[in-house]
Amino acid sequence: MKIRYFDHAATTPVSEKVLNEMLPYFNIQYGNASAMYSLGRQAKRKVEEARKKVADAIKAKSKEIYFTSCGSESDNLAIKGVCYANKEKGNHIITSKIEHHAVLNACKTLEKQGFRVTYLNVNENGFINLGELANSICEDTILISIMFANNEIGTIQPIKQIGEIAHKNNIIFHTDAVQAIGNIKINVDEYNIDLLSMSGHKFYAPKGIGALYVREGINFEKIQDGGHQEKDKRAGTENVAGIVGLGCAIEEIYDNFDEYNKKLLNLRDYYISKLEESGLDIKLNGDKVNRLAGNSNISFKGVNAGELLLALDEARNLCICRLCM
Repeated sequence: MKIRYFDHAATTPVSEKVLNEMLPYFNIQYGNASAMYSLGRQAKRKVEEARKKVADAIKAKSKEIYFTSCGSESDNLAIKGVCYANKEKGNHIITSKIEHHAVLNACKTLEKQGFRVTYLNVNENGFINLGELANSICEDTILISIMFANNEIGTIQPIKQIGEIAHKNNIIFHTDAVQAIGNIKINVDEYNIDLLSMSGHKFYAPKGIGALYVREGINFEKIQDGGHQEKDKRAGTENVAGIVGLGCAIEEIYDNFDEYNKKLLNLRDYYISKLEESGLDIKLNGDKVNRLAGNSNISFKGVNAGELLLALDEARNLCICRLCM
């Protein structure tokens, strides 16, 4: 029985092209990218090629890209790194109540260290209020961190306007774009973004690799001690195979962006329309227009979401067992 997988917001399979690009860097071109001899230099060249691919995808400079292990590490490095480096300027952070736990828990850790955090409310569709954001700014505000697109309900925040508010008040703006990369065309300058987090396994690269964009001139501190990799901002031997995979995946998905997203949008709208025609008592969560093309978040009245998920999974397993008998 073929499994129909509907949760690419959680993770995606590694694409065949990405896998083939990665394979030589496990057992053939396996050099340490920090080594000075030829095998290491070859690995380093591939790391820098991938760095350029990531930068090109979001219209950034190669030197503004730092490789990490995942989106959560990127969020932590961005938020803690900026706050530690700018604590003499202030101790106030603004974020929202619906951020990923990587952002929320990083902020909670900073609160224990003396930083203040304002958690903005969102409306029923998951949008922050720009007026509330502006009114929350004070002379001690050093960082605003608002996710680009929500991982549950797909709401796309007004990122450009948020960045404008931040820059008007000389505040650094970070966005968790883990769900947005591959689903939205992003130009970091046009969107007024200073730092941006991404994670490879959301767009057909492997798990265990991510990246952080940091605008040139933004001061941030490393949060991990060790060697001098990633311009002395992120210690640890480079995951060359993962980095190659990340670069290949982000290039592949943006080379086919229009076709890919048109297909997703058509599938999403068809799926929602069929549910609406079914007569079931349902509710579409999140905004119907300003949402990710591949996101449909539905509530069924009187049905517990967790119980429904487990029941559907159990039904699938039962069908597989019957086929095996």
